[in-house]
Amino acid sequence: MPRESTQSMRVSHVITGLNDGGAEAVLFRLCNHDTLHQHFVISLTDEGKYGPLLASNGIEVQTCGMAPNRPSPLAFIKLVQLLRRQNPDVVQTWMYHADLVGGVAARIAGIKSIVWGIRHTTLEPGKSKKTTIWIAKLLAKLSRWLPSQIAVCARRAIDVHVSLGYDRAKMHYIPNGYDFSEFVPKPDEALHLRAQLGVANNIPLVGTVGRYDPQKDHANLLRGLSILRNRSVSMRCLLVGTNLDEDNKAILNQVYRLGLEKHVLLLGKRTDIPTVMSALDLHILPSAYGEAFPNVVAEAMACETPCVVTDVGDAAHIVGDTGWVVPPRDAESLANAIQEALLEKESGLWAERCRSARVRVQGEFDISKMVDAYHDLWRQAL
Repeated sequence: MPRESTQSMRVSHVITGLNDGGAEAVLFRLCNHDTLHQHFVISLTDEGKYGPLLASNGIEVQTCGMAPNRPSPLAFIKLVQLLRRQNPDVVQTWMYHADLVGGVAARIAGIKSIVWGIRHTTLEPGKSKKTTIWIAKLLAKLSRWLPSQIAVCARRAIDVHVSLGYDRAKMHYIPNGYDFSEFVPKPDEALHLRAQLGVANNIPLVGTVGRYDPQKDHANLLRGLSILRNRSVSMRCLLVGTNLDEDNKAILNQVYRLGLEKHVLLLGKRTDIPTVMSALDLHILPSAYGEAFPNVVAEAMACETPCVVTDVGDAAHIVGDTGWVVPPRDAESLANAIQEALLEKESGLWAERCRSARVRVQGEFDISKMVDAYHDLWRQAL
């Protein structure tokens, strides 16, 4: 458990929404594992997936009803009123839009102890939304006076944002933390899932967990799998996440165009992610850009599943020497790394690599370390 060496504080969290996402999951874990401070959560949009889960654990959740990407004066006024009523010691905001809206609302409500949360690494014109890039640049100008401190979940993001003009002195690296009693190897469930999917135990099973989005670059992963098929590498690949199902005609067309219909299984969104990770021999992060601290990499490693990752955000730092790192948007390099990993799987070295993956994330990214780091940052903000 996190150390309890400080006086209890009231912390109001302002986040864009509470749907299924990395920042939302971290906020959920932080509130649930912090037994010292009292937490309030305000979603600028709706309660999404995590609102009811937070409320069921006794955490007050409020919503402002903003439509995505549509500023609302009435919703902003409601946010200011909520913050005044909650009267927190610290306001913790999450992601660019909430950093801006929540930070300004907190100041208007008379709250000066404001901690921003940065969850992006790179911002690429033509790929990142124009409004997101514009807000990030505006925040750089505001960073010298609006927030007291800034929490950054990826080491690489610090350099990127300093280059945009953010105040370096306020930026603090706090990596995501995990409950390793939840993400554990599940060999029995893994065997059952493989049987359900019709994948024999002697067939290598690779896969990726993440929503269908250009950032995740499933197209490049499929090109890499096509290269491996042409090399007669035997495997199956699971694609797991929102919109990765039979209704997605775009990805189905690419699967068939590349001749992968017998090799790729579209499972859509699932709730049994530890089981999925345990069933995989190898987890792949094929992202092209935009990642900061990709949760799925640490979650796979916690289940003793080694990873091949593209060099985006802090993915390379997470895997350390337990996995493979390749350039983004490079199907040939991705295919080579997957093939190398599967060849090693047939050797006596594989079991040790699997164990070392879990040991690494347990040592570096335990939930108690993250909670303690936020405690320290909130004290500094005060």
